[in-house]
Amino acid sequence: MNDPAHFVETLEYRRFAEFCEACRRYRYVGLCYGAPGVGKTLSARHYARWDTIRDVNIYTIPDEELKTLLATGQPDTLLYTVSVTSTPKSIEADLAQARNHLFQIVREPILREHKAMLDQQRDRYEEARDAYFADGDWFNLFGEQKPPPEAPAYDEQARLCVQREKAIADPTTLVLVDEADRLKMAGLETLRDSFDRSQIGLILIGMPGIEKRLARYPQFYSRIGFVHEFRPLSATEVRRLLAASWTPPGVRLPPLDEETTAAIVRMTGGNFRLLGRLLAQTERIVMINELPQVTRQAVEAARESLVIGHTG
Repeated sequence: MNDPAHFVETLEYRRFAEFCEACRRYRYVGLCYGAPGVGKTLSARHYARWDTIRDVNIYTIPDEELKTLLATGQPDTLLYTVSVTSTPKSIEADLAQARNHLFQIVREPILREHKAMLDQQRDRYEEARDAYFADGDWFNLFGEQKPPPEAPAYDEQARLCVQREKAIADPTTLVLVDEADRLKMAGLETLRDSFDRSQIGLILIGMPGIEKRLARYPQFYSRIGFVHEFRPLSATEVRRLLAASWTPPGVRLPPLDEETTAAIVRMTGGNFRLLGRLLAQTERIVMINELPQVTRQAVEAARESLVIGHTG
């Protein structure tokens, strides 16, 4: 489900995307919370295109791939996941590295354009110089020596290139911080300082209750402009997904009848992660028993082999 081709833009994702745009536009701190498995992290990764942008190697990516990446929009959102061992120093360093990565992606096409321009000038000069010395007749009809080809003004061109590169602004306008529940006071202060100095949008993503914990830190809490609750899928949306034969990547299931669909809707409670796991396990049950279609009994058997906690 991390594959962009399999991502489903549900109503909850569209609400989340609108929330992100508001925080970006108004340069606010936003707070997003929701139960585990409802799709918070998946939505953040898709919104930021992080699975694609994170793995970009600017030194090896072909020109066409880089052009295609930037044609879909300038990378302006980064996703930072707080680790269990995060410290203020590591948070600051990781954010700076991620922001620099986005900047390098935006800057790379211009660097390649400048290099191609200077290489073209050098090639033309070397071609003219080789022709001059290969000719052997360096004098014109009046006995005057023909001037050799003039070397290109690299210094002036390099200066113009540097000016253009300096004009490139930092593309980062929004930072999504996942697993924000792991942040301690010092980590929150690091984020607050970064937010105050750069004035970019900032969104903390965590579990229900994080809003109450942050309320104990008035200096940070006073900067929160928007709060968004990421809710489970509605029964209607789960039915729509199943009617469209949606399954997690690599899972193949026959069409479902109404009784089986109702059972899946009831068991998953709109939890996207649980829905994917239940369908994957159902496929295994269907294959083992060589069933021609998915039945309610197969779904119930799949459910018994899963650990199902709170889903709403």
